Amino acid sequence: MTDLLIIGGGITGQVAALTAAEAGARVTIVDAERNAGSHANAGSLHVQMQSRFLRLNPHLAENLESSLPLYLSAVTEWEALDARLGGVELTREGGLMLAESAAQLDFLHEKAAREARKGLDVEILDRDALHRIAPWLSPRIQGAELCRNEGKLNPLVANRKMRALLDGLGVRFVHDRITRIEDGAQPVAEGGERYRADRILVAAAWGAAALAGPLGLRIETPPEPLHMNITEAGDYRIHHLVQHAERPITLKQFRSGQVVIGGGWEASLADRDGHAPRIRKPSLLGNVALAAQIAPGIGGLRVLRTWAGYNTPVDGKATIGPAGPDSRVFLALPGDAGYTLGPVTGRSAAAMAIGSTPPIDPAPFDPARWRA
Repeated sequence: MTDLLIIGGGITGQVAALTAAEAGARVTIVDAERNAGSHANAGSLHVQMQSRFLRLNPHLAENLESSLPLYLSAVTEWEALDARLGGVELTREGGLMLAESAAQLDFLHEKAAREARKGLDVEILDRDALHRIAPWLSPRIQGAELCRNEGKLNPLVANRKMRALLDGLGVRFVHDRITRIEDGAQPVAEGGERYRADRILVAAAWGAAALAGPLGLRIETPPEPLHMNITEAGDYRIHHLVQHAERPITLKQFRSGQVVIGGGWEASLADRDGHAPRIRKPSLLGNVALAAQIAPGIGGLRVLRTWAGYNTPVDGKATIGPAGPDSRVFLALPGDAGYTLGPVTGRSAAAMAIGSTPPIDPAPFDPARWRA
């Protein structure tokens, strides 16, 4: 018997476990250890609205915009976690969203005005101001939005230190794939084994839809396979998290000098045997070529590794709280940018599950919106 059974062992589930274990609860994490987004993440701390999400999901723009205060809370949560873990190479020198045309700058002006009304620290930089703080950029870049709230971290360090901390707190990890949940006075989760708990918390990202359906929640969590690359080390010059107003690119550089390149280039879905999503050659070539156009100085660096992982954008809004009014099953699902929002989402849901006060107001993220 366990006090809190957490389904999903990514950053969301792990921070939920940390919250409950430090409050004295007995915690078990059950994870399928298959295609986990947290273990394929590139370490971006997103705050400003990503142009890619707005382009692909214009009908969900309002959800994303209304969630901006949660993103601010998420970065504060990451700073606290960075201190708790003894450092995960977290820096907050801001994020740049680049523009190559007047039309793209107009888009950024409008977006920045909306974000400023939600409390973000944003500024539009003209060409000269931008190139003074980022001289490594291509001359073709005409300006940018600077969001001073954004940052980056090293997910390999964060994931390793989180696991060590949870092991030290006695959190139990079980490798299993949960296929069904029974809600009730003593909820049950079934997979290869049958698990009973006082409370169950679902933090399974793209796997949450199948589990939530029998609870009366029609959540859409389709896995989105995306491509990423990392280069050999170069001079540490790219201090910002870098995105583009229209083109699919993200750039960040670790303190080691390695450059991580991503930005929404497609990978292929995993096969039925559960292998990782597969790399697509056009994405590899297109992604690194675009990165070299934007930052010519990295063009000579060799790509050491390329991989793919699952993003779970849902509807642009987190889902935090109990599955129903009297339910003992709780949900902790970031709406997008799962690694950024994972800690604040996990801690908030776990706090509700153990009867303590969450760090944010969970009302806007109530699972009730998914009820049939």
